[in-house]
Amino acid sequence: MPSPKPVKHESVLLNLLFNIALPTLILTKLSTPNYLGPLWGLIVALLFPVCYGVWDFATRGKMNFISIIGFTSVLLTGGLGLLHVGAFWFAVKEASMPTIIGIAVVLSQKTKQPLVRELLFNEKVIDLPRINAALAERNAHPAFDRLLVLASYALAATFLASGVLNFVVARWLIHSEAGTAELNAELGKMNSLGLLVTAVPATIMLMLILWRLIAGIQKITGLDLDDILKSK
Repeated sequence: MPSPKPVKHESVLLNLLFNIALPTLILTKLSTPNYLGPLWGLIVALLFPVCYGVWDFATRGKMNFISIIGFTSVLLTGGLGLLHVGAFWFAVKEASMPTIIGIAVVLSQKTKQPLVRELLFNEKVIDLPRINAALAERNAHPAFDRLLVLASYALAATFLASGVLNFVVARWLIHSEAGTAELNAELGKMNSLGLLVTAVPATIMLMLILWRLIAGIQKITGLDLDDILKSK
């Protein structure tokens, strides 16, 4: 029986290029009447992350919760721009996506697949079978479940804080009328500045939560860090 084909790793460089750099460049520099204009500038800018999402799914054959949220976010941004809504609704949209993720993280605790597992447990890095075996041997699954609940609340709080920051950044940056090159430029600035203001702190928090989670796993299983992490 042939072994399953390994899943390709996502390219971080391509991710940043198609989802951040190119859309920002188009919105800030090419949306003026001399180039693409406001409407086509917005449409072309949105094509890059949408096409990247479709291509990534086709090549890797894997779609996760965060990918769906990102794709929805892109469609909402484009829809709001084309519907000529006020600046306030862009701020609401920016705040809503991480807020929805935070709420989903908490609600998923009642399901068989808590989102904290998908967001923090990379099976290529974490040796889940060994952890599960150690939990069963020590009858420590209840303690592990409590650890996951605490991590879920911390993770949800991180996403909710990102939602608040996104709203503040959007209200600060977006002032122009819909359908103008100025609005597109502001969306581009929000896209790039949002990465620094919200994504970087959120990533740091995720790393801290993961570190505390691994420390808790070590305590309740007796495993060393080398046993928890998969060796190459």
